[in-house]
Amino acid sequence: METKAASNSLVQEIAPQSEAPKHVPTDDLIERNNRRKAVQFKASHALLILFFLWLFTLHALGIYFFTKGFLLTRLVLDHKSECASPPIELQKSSPGSYSDGCWYPKTFDKAVVIIIDALRYDFTIPTDDSTHHFHNALAVLHETAVQQPETAFLLPFIADPPTATLQRLKGLTTGTLPVFIDAGSNFGGTAIEEDNLVAQLHDAGKTLVHLGDDTWHSLFPGYFEPNLTHAYDSFNVWDLHTVDDGVTEHLLPLLQSGAKTWDVIFGHYLGVDHAGHRYGPDHVAMNDKLKQMDRILREIIAALDEETLLVVMGDHGMDTKGDHGGESDDEVEAALWMYSKKSIFGHGHNELEKPPRTAKERPVGQIDFVPTMALLLGLPIPFNNLGSPISEAFVGPAKPDWQKLASVNALSAGQIQRYQQAYTAVRGLDKDVFSVANTLWTIAVDMWQGAQQKTAPDAEGFAAFVRYQVENLRVCRSLWTRFDVPSMVYGIIVLGCALAILAFYARATTPFRAEDSPLFTRQIVIYAAFGLLLGLSIGMTGSSAGMLDSSLLGAAGGSIVGFAYTILEIPSGYPLPFPNSTWGWLSFMLTVLQAIGFASNSFTIWEDEISLLFLATFAFMSLAASIRQHTAKDRVLGMIQSSFFLICTRIASLSRLCREEQMPYCRSTYYSSATSSTSASWQLLIPFALAILLPSFITGYYKGTRSYAGSAVLWIGVGLRISLLASAIYWILDAADDNNWLNVSEDTLRLVKTTIAQLVLGVSLVAGTTYYGWATPCISIETPEEREDGDATATQGRKAKHMAVFGYSNMHGSRYFLLVTNWLIAVILLQKPMGGGSIGLLALQILALIEIIDSNDLARSAIGPVMLAMLGNFHFFKTGHQATLSSIQWETAFIALRTIRYPWTPLLVLLNTYGAQIITAVAVPLVVLWKQPPKKKGLLGEVAMAVATFLLYFAVINLATTMWAGWLRRHLMLYRIFSPRFMTAAVALLVVDLIGIFVAIGGFRWNIISVSQVFGWA
Repeated sequence: METKAASNSLVQEIAPQSEAPKHVPTDDLIERNNRRKAVQFKASHALLILFFLWLFTLHALGIYFFTKGFLLTRLVLDHKSECASPPIELQKSSPGSYSDGCWYPKTFDKAVVIIIDALRYDFTIPTDDSTHHFHNALAVLHETAVQQPETAFLLPFIADPPTATLQRLKGLTTGTLPVFIDAGSNFGGTAIEEDNLVAQLHDAGKTLVHLGDDTWHSLFPGYFEPNLTHAYDSFNVWDLHTVDDGVTEHLLPLLQSGAKTWDVIFGHYLGVDHAGHRYGPDHVAMNDKLKQMDRILREIIAALDEETLLVVMGDHGMDTKGDHGGESDDEVEAALWMYSKKSIFGHGHNELEKPPRTAKERPVGQIDFVPTMALLLGLPIPFNNLGSPISEAFVGPAKPDWQKLASVNALSAGQIQRYQQAYTAVRGLDKDVFSVANTLWTIAVDMWQGAQQKTAPDAEGFAAFVRYQVENLRVCRSLWTRFDVPSMVYGIIVLGCALAILAFYARATTPFRAEDSPLFTRQIVIYAAFGLLLGLSIGMTGSSAGMLDSSLLGAAGGSIVGFAYTILEIPSGYPLPFPNSTWGWLSFMLTVLQAIGFASNSFTIWEDEISLLFLATFAFMSLAASIRQHTAKDRVLGMIQSSFFLICTRIASLSRLCREEQMPYCRSTYYSSATSSTSASWQLLIPFALAILLPSFITGYYKGTRSYAGSAVLWIGVGLRISLLASAIYWILDAADDNNWLNVSEDTLRLVKTTIAQLVLGVSLVAGTTYYGWATPCISIETPEEREDGDATATQGRKAKHMAVFGYSNMHGSRYFLLVTNWLIAVILLQKPMGGGSIGLLALQILALIEIIDSNDLARSAIGPVMLAMLGNFHFFKTGHQATLSSIQWETAFIALRTIRYPWTPLLVLLNTYGAQIITAVAVPLVVLWKQPPKKKGLLGEVAMAVATFLLYFAVINLATTMWAGWLRRHLMLYRIFSPRFMTAAVALLVVDLIGIFVAIGGFRWNIISVSQVFGWA
């Protein structure tokens, strides 16, 4: 058989010979040769997977060591405050027993503590002529505080970031400051071992009841009365009513029965928080929830007796979209309200009876709740507490009781001083660290003693202790986290070495050096084993790093040495990975400029707009390069695709979610409004437009290479279009659920929605992957009318056939793109309508990019993979995300699920958050495969280089954000800007590593096998 075609021909003609020449191999020999090449390819492919898995391991270890040193938990002391051991002796002796009060006479026997999750302070303040749904709905708190100032007070309650529920509960029960790493365990907390309010209540023999958010049971296992306690799943943000109805169902009977079966009840309502996550604060659902809380609180007040204290508070606030986790004002400004039918509260210390109009006036810290509750209930103040008693709870209803204020502050300050001394001793701190605080302590004690002897007024003693507590808290905030700099350096070194290895492999090798993989793998394994043994030996000798960390470092270091040794031993050597073309230098400069820019908080804040600039720069340069092409076809094609790429980029930029620091220079368009987390009605048209237009555009690209045939017709023309239509129907039903458009029960609607979502995900990721694995190449074969050959002697009456193979020159690319469409379907479903539109534009940009790469002959250049990586980064922002915790769209977990199911729940959130990066990672092989004939040699090596270059971009971004976060670890904006960006980059790197290895390189294997089964192995 003889094959004849130009390398860029779209149609291949195949004409059979009348008799095969003698030098042509026999069918048996061809078959053996194909089997041998297939085995070689599969072996090389497996070794390539192992090599990239090793790089993934290095990335994971580098991130682990840096994170271990950077995001440390604070040093926790296991000391416990004892009832019989007050920190300071009051002249009027303390009761010294739980029955009367330990350090100070108790005021209440019982308490009901109501946590309304995400109760922002401004939700409680009446506002005239407000059009916001969250105003004037929860009136009872402000109303009682104004009308009965002796029995109630309302104050801003400031949370310490991160504003995640688990960290807030720790602060509200221990009186300590949180650390950022705990945010990762917000939905899987471990028990609190340090001294805390719940433990003190339990030790005092109190019967504790918990109702609501099940996070409490993770933190305080075994503390609550099992027969009276009822916990509910806290993570289902789509469910606004189950938890709240359950708390109310069990709380009111306990209050109304009058039976002495409980001492303290903790009721944790989640409806307000879930309404914020699902709809945003400015929605009718929020208004309904706040009114429900108002109604329930009035019933609770009516059922209270005089010996019971009622506390209502928010654990944090919520931002304008209803999310939380960061440190913006809206997220940290919660509300605190205390009520008693005794007339014991007052405002004489400041003569301000009315609640503050804004959270900026007279705020109290959430850590102040701990000493306040402990002293009101006659308990010892937990040992690690740093808070101060809230003055309104102790000043008295008439003229201010300065003696009482001074006494309770003397006790809390004394406990802080006791903690400070223990902390200094354990940490080995220099005494000068607390020198100012110690001086203020001495002054306060002198004034206190003078007041006791009536030689100084009590008000001065009170003020002196307050000054001491403020200063001590300031020092503790500055010292709270202890950075393990050696561990951070280890992590940076490992990440830096992994980056250098990627750079050598991606840009210093040639695509025909894939045969070096076995040599790399063998040396890496051998040296890693030696390094592991060495690290283990060092760890066993008592290294400060510990046995596990020493072993991991040894294995990582050994494997890196093994790779370097292999590079040096290869006779032909490897050139240095520096750019050697204009496009190479453009890739290098765009990546390096972005890496350097992360040292600036302004650059990080406006990264989404800067990404737009970089993509536009590429589009203009490709347009200029296309104008200079020699052939008219390449010139026109390049200009059209460059312009189309730029237009898609500009349209995608219209989807925007602003972070707080960008205001007022940014206007969010991702949701229906800046105070909502639901889509506008017009945005519901976007999924239907996608279902109509996206398959048609993709079909157009296939027809351009005569590849719209075979497997492509069924999957793109039918499967893709129907799946996108089903996604559009899902979002219509979701909007109907949100706005009560249909007279259908919520359970029925949710069942229909989740069923549709599960079907779409099943079609895309299960059926689609199966179809891709077994799909034939996207080609069609046509046979013209038979004709008699003119040479009758030669053919002896035979008839010759000329077969035309359409799609021949794009056989690899057209088939591989089917895999990209599978992931497109899944990611589009898991985005809001605006985000789905962004992902649709991303698909078109990918197709335009690979056409630009082909027309400019840039398949081996770094520009293709780097621009794919930048597209993924750009569309991360265009799908409603920012490098902040509060932008995580947790509700995505319940698009296809009704309850939490591991590991599917976090995987759905991951697909939503990093969907754009995942799609571009899957698309990387297209840079090499697009418009390549079936028997092109060296494709495995070229695909490996492209994937390595793509990963190299993310490795550079990760290393840069890691180094800048470490260098700026004392920066004011560390936890607001630099740390979240580092965390975002770290997770993105690990995600694209895995997708690149198992989906891109793994999917390429199926592609090669399918094509080679038809046309033979190259």
